[in-house]
Amino acid sequence: MIRLVIADDHPIVRGGLKQLFTLVPDIVVAGEASNGAEVLAWLRNEPIDLLLLDLNMPGPSGADLIARLKAHGANFSILILSMHNEPEVAARAPKAGASGYITKDCESEILLAAIRKVSAGGRYIAPELAEQIAFDSTFVEPAPLHNLLSGRELQVFRLLTTGKSVNDIAELLVISNKTVSTHKVRLMEKLNLSSVADLTRYAMQHKLLA
Repeated sequence: MIRLVIADDHPIVRGGLKQLFTLVPDIVVAGEASNGAEVLAWLRNEPIDLLLLDLNMPGPSGADLIARLKAHGANFSILILSMHNEPEVAARAPKAGASGYITKDCESEILLAAIRKVSAGGRYIAPELAEQIAFDSTFVEPAPLHNLLSGRELQVFRLLTTGKSVNDIAELLVISNKTVSTHKVRLMEKLNLSSVADLTRYAMQHKLLA
């Protein structure tokens, strides 16, 4: 029996996954988490075999969250289930410490196969992403990671490197604090960074300072 925790900040996603797993005899949902802090709390709870992890959640997330889990001695496998379908993002998952990467638009058979393989100690990358990683010449010589940012994410990135707070940026762009925070989390994950200081260093290295 595979015991797993679903970590995703969207209740509808967690609910849909739980419904799917009730139809599968060899998988049981041991718990759920809606943010990074709740994921970390599972380290102190009963053992699990696998963490099904969304990359973008409130609190610690992405590579930073995986690093914290590993630093605290997590002995379960980590399978990332993400909305991002860029091969560059998927290729960073093993480097961060995850054992697999699939996208949220995959078929249920792909998800179940990935869970079984990763929980058994193997590795799994969504087939279409694995093919791009292996054969796409643009991946062999990758473009700078900031090319993955949307226009709004790049705008928030530049403002963060000038020392402006989330509230300052929300006021300047006339959007909500929550929207700015979401952009911040996503751009941090895409750049594989964990702090504003890291963002500033990255901006200096790539001559992106506003």
